[in-house]
Amino acid sequence: MDLTELTIRQAHEGLKAKKFSSVDLTKAYLEKIKKSDLNSFLSFDEGWAITQAEAANKKIESGDFGVLCGIPCAIKDAIMVAGQKCTAASKILENYVAPYDATVIKKLKEAGVVILGKTNTDEFTMGSSTENSAFGVTKNPHDKTRVPGGSSGGSAAAVAANEACFTLGTDTGGSIRQPSSFCGVVGLCPTYGAVSRYGLIAHASSLDQIGPITKNVEDAKIVFEVISGKDKMDATSKEYKLEESEVKLKGLKIGVPKEYFAKGINKEVEKIIRGAIKKAEDAGAEIVEISLPSTEFALACYYVIDPSEISANLARFDGIKYGLSAEGKDLLDVYIKSKGHGFGEEVKRRIMIGTYCLSSGYYDAYYKKAQEVRQLIRQDFAKTFKKVDLLFCPVSPFPAFKIGEKADDPMAMYLADIYTIPMKLAGLPGMSIPAGKMGDPASPAGRLPVGLQIIGNHFQENKILSVASQLEKML
Repeated sequence: MDLTELTIRQAHEGLKAKKFSSVDLTKAYLEKIKKSDLNSFLSFDEGWAITQAEAANKKIESGDFGVLCGIPCAIKDAIMVAGQKCTAASKILENYVAPYDATVIKKLKEAGVVILGKTNTDEFTMGSSTENSAFGVTKNPHDKTRVPGGSSGGSAAAVAANEACFTLGTDTGGSIRQPSSFCGVVGLCPTYGAVSRYGLIAHASSLDQIGPITKNVEDAKIVFEVISGKDKMDATSKEYKLEESEVKLKGLKIGVPKEYFAKGINKEVEKIIRGAIKKAEDAGAEIVEISLPSTEFALACYYVIDPSEISANLARFDGIKYGLSAEGKDLLDVYIKSKGHGFGEEVKRRIMIGTYCLSSGYYDAYYKKAQEVRQLIRQDFAKTFKKVDLLFCPVSPFPAFKIGEKADDPMAMYLADIYTIPMKLAGLPGMSIPAGKMGDPASPAGRLPVGLQIIGNHFQENKILSVASQLEKML
């Protein structure tokens, strides 16, 4: 038996039946990580992982343990884990050690998980391919010449390659769902406020959300239930408990936004997604074509709001408080050299765009206007959810692309998130589940995963998870 292929539920049952221990499970994953050439991990601490597994074993022997106790996981390297490096895949934080646990980490530790290490990401979570990491690109386990998606590419690749039983990622514009689609795993981006952001290195504060990347839908539900809820350290978090009732696919109204099947979508991707929608229809769901007219403005709106918030959030990395500090002849010189040497090209690009958008004389024309457009996008979704229960659409217009293919064209890279950004601007929950594979059937390396995106209304994760669980068995 390959222990690394087990889901959370299967591993839990095995631990309960004493077929293996948490140490056995942890060692199996550590062996996979050590042999891997994917660069999905930026750091892992073998001794600490084994120590955690031994502590989990004691809990298990006492008989008083939950479903996540002793389960090995990995954490995106933008989330604080006390005593471990937290680099955000940036040179400016290359040697930074987190002084405290993020709230989600506290909750996972209380549940008895084993943290294997920190996974690769685009620098400060800015990107759609994990090529912006200062510590090298992560490879897609399905085809090592291709990207795993981003920015949670390391987290998605680790789950797909059985290097962790589950991982935590973050989603600002699509950074959980898009890599999950590219790597053929399940990724849940919760409603904004459903999960505390305390201890997450800020990217864009009105958009950032932590969520699970898992092997199946049930595992996503298990992890989400543990990490969600109100946190006094995050004023935007909400008191929230996942409903237990199952929502049947039969009789549900599923909206299909016509704007998400416009010119530019890969024909094979469209065929797979429409096939998944047909399966939902065959199971008794009513399929309704709907329109989200403000969708065409979403990408432009996002790339004003996102860089503006980045500009404000990353001002703290000044070479004085923490992180890289370059020597200079005066204070301004220290600022310029520290940021100049520490930040990568994409981070600098977004800081400059954001600073411009927020500057005197341009604030009203750009940032204020983008917030007005954001309100229109929210209204589109609000009207739509009065007519339908859920939305089905692609996660990305294309499958995983070649490493380097879009690296020199920021606009082409930004288009990778064209279907994931609109619902983020509205603060809605969304999920990617594997819908099929495309490419040459005779070449397993050429079979690339395609994800179906399921979008729900605010705090309707239960509806998304219920429907995803039923669809998972059909796809």
